[in-house]
This record gives sequence, C-alpha cells and structure tokens, in this order.
Amino acid sequence: MKRLISGNEAIFQGALRAGANYFAGYPISPTSEILQQASLHAEENPPFRFLQAEDEIAAAVATISASLAGAKAFTATSGPGFSLMQEALGWGHAVEAPCVFINSMRVGPSTGMPTQPAQADLRQIRGGSAGDYYPIAFYPNSVEECFRLTVTTFNAAEESLSPVILLADAFLSHLYEVVDLQGIDVDVVPREKEPLGKGQRLFTGTAHDKMGNVKTNDPEVYRAWLSELKDRHHRVSEKYPLFEYLPRQGSSDLLVAFGITSRILSPLKERFSIFRPVRILPLLEQELKEVTQSYRHIIVVEGSDGQYADWVEWAIGRKVLRVPCLGGGFKLQWIRHQIEERLEGETG
Repeated sequence: MKRLISGNEAIFQGALRAGANYFAGYPISPTSEILQQASLHAEENPPFRFLQAEDEIAAAVATISASLAGAKAFTATSGPGFSLMQEALGWGHAVEAPCVFINSMRVGPSTGMPTQPAQADLRQIRGGSAGDYYPIAFYPNSVEECFRLTVTTFNAAEESLSPVILLADAFLSHLYEVVDLQGIDVDVVPREKEPLGKGQRLFTGTAHDKMGNVKTNDPEVYRAWLSELKDRHHRVSEKYPLFEYLPRQGSSDLLVAFGITSRILSPLKERFSIFRPVRILPLLEQELKEVTQSYRHIIVVEGSDGQYADWVEWAIGRKVLRVPCLGGGFKLQWIRHQIEERLEGETG
C-alpha cells in the first residue's frame, strides 16, 4: 500500500526489513525521528531492543557490543555525534562487528547549522578513526532508495563483518514521498557470525589473532589480519558498484552529484550528462574513469568544499570544475548560475 513517508521513516523500515532487532542512539537533528520510531517499535515489539544512550560514544559502543552478542544492530546520528563515534568505529572494524551507522549530514563544523543539509563528512567516513581500515558507505537520493539502501547497508555489513555507513542529509531525512514499501522486494543476508561466547570469546581493539588473543609484538600476525580484512572489504564492495549515469547526447559537460544534490539538479539533465555515485566508498574509481573520459568538462556539485571533487581528480588524473554548495545552499537556480560561471571561465 502506498503512503506518504519521510526519508527517516524509510530508513527505519528498511532496517526492520533487513532484520534489525537492536537500536542505540542519542537525539540529534536531523535523525531524531529514527530514534523516536525505534522507541515506539520497541514498546510494541519487545524482541526489538532499544537504548537511548547518555551520549553518542555510548550509543556507538552499545551498537557494536549488541552486534557481537548476536543482534543486527544500528545507530543514527549527524556530524557532531558522528565525530564522537569515531574511536568506536575503529574498534568495530578491529573486532569485525557487522552493524550499521547512519549519518545524516548537516552543516558543520561543530554544532554548525543543525537544520541545514550538507555533504561534508566524506573525509571523516574515510578516515576519522585511527589506523588502516576500509569503510564501505552508500548514499541514497530518494525515500525509496533510503529503504532499499538501508537493506543493502545491512547486507554489506554482514558480508564484510564491519560497521557500514549509510549517508543521508537534513533534506533527505525530512523529504516526504509516496512509496509502497511493502511492494519492494529485497534480498536479506542473514547473520552468520557466531555471537559472543560461541567460538571466539575475546574481542579486543588491540592487535590480535583469529581467536582474539593479543599479539602486539608480532607484525606477521597483524599483516595477515589486515590483508584478510582488506581483501574481504574489496570483495564485498565489488558486489555493489552502485551508480546512476544519465548521458545527454551531444553534451561535452558531465555533472557529478550525489544524494539530495543530485535530485535538486536533475532538471539540468536536459542539457548536461549526469553521473551519480551511490556507493561513496570505496570510490567508484574505474567507473569514474570510464564515464568521464569522453567529456571536456567535469563539474562536481556537492555540499562540501570539494571533498568528493578531490577524490574524483585523484581517480581520473585531471582537474575538475567545482561547485561547492555551502551553508545549506542547495538551490537549483544558484547551482545553474555557478555552473555557467565556471564554464564561461573555461571558454572565456
């Protein structure tokens, strides 16, 4: 049955469809509705466990701990809370805990502009915690995709044995669209990792062997573990080379945009070709190389000061034009004007 729902509700319903049975969180705009829905669902369905933690650090640790205990667990936050979760995220990778972290981005740094959208946490999701690890992240651009990609994020977490990140933003979280969630078919990857107390009994962020025994002076053990981790994440991410490419015949200009920004500029497809990455990490390096090679100008439109543009330049080995939408400035006419200015600067 079709009904009017928000991005946040679609995310929560996607988590339930994926088999989630534990949520820990702390209220923060623009994801507080996910916490509220989890609270109500837990009240009506006792097998679903809910924790409103004292802060985001506790929420992150509880999410990872619940995963190790056998739950399909998730949490939701925004930039300031996501900053507090970084050490726990590193621990989640170290102990190989399949779980989902939702970060609906708003303008930062610090408290920033709590009700305004941004896309400026990309570097943070890539390397906000210490050491080497290999994050996987997806970013929808519609309410239906919020539902579908939440399931995908849970599946990738189970397959990679790691925290996987679902990105959104303040506009997308509060975007309402008519969707029939019950009519959407999705595949769900079941939990295979044995819970705490069965098989592996020690889970530590300290360097360790396969059973969790501490190995802080054995580089061979560490290298073997990290290599296995890297290979597994590569295999899993390659299962999800998700993107959308809308070529415009005769156009020599390609717009690159993702999330809500790609929705806002979609009317420009009548003039420009558009490439929308859905898998944000690992970077769609090969896909970007193949798609961009036939275009004279590559214009990256994003809600940050060039974070994704930097990655695109690295991937394709050439300069790109940049349209940073800062301070919540996600408006079509302004974006169109900025694109025109940059193209004129190239041809003038």
